[in-house]
Amino acid sequence: MEVYSGIVGKEAAITFMRWTADRKGRPVTAAEVLNEWPAVAVRAEGQRDDVQAATINDLSATLQVSPLLDGEQEENLVSYIAVLPRDLRFGFVKTLLKIPAVALLLVNDRHDGVIFDALQAIHQQAG
Repeated sequence: MEVYSGIVGKEAAITFMRWTADRKGRPVTAAEVLNEWPAVAVRAEGQRDDVQAATINDLSATLQVSPLLDGEQEENLVSYIAVLPRDLRFGFVKTLLKIPAVALLLVNDRHDGVIFDALQAIHQQAG
């Protein structure tokens, strides 16, 4: 705090410190997952399940409205799915498979290591 205060002034330092504390507890957004994954990966993986649910809901809503992803966004989405606990992964993949454009991306062979387990669980549940 003292270092920040010396650089930008006391009021700006207090505002910055509050902003940092506020941001720490917020869920990772869909835009962050899709466009800034390397920068938010550790934060996303460490989220509590209730906070993770907020990120999943944001991603689901975003992808329903705008399902077309570029190659980097596709990889970022799969990387996010990979850090989810198994039960959340299963539910999220099940939701994503209802979005045709996203489902086509997820069934790509190169994503088998991440998606296959969830797909098997969905198949077993259906059967």
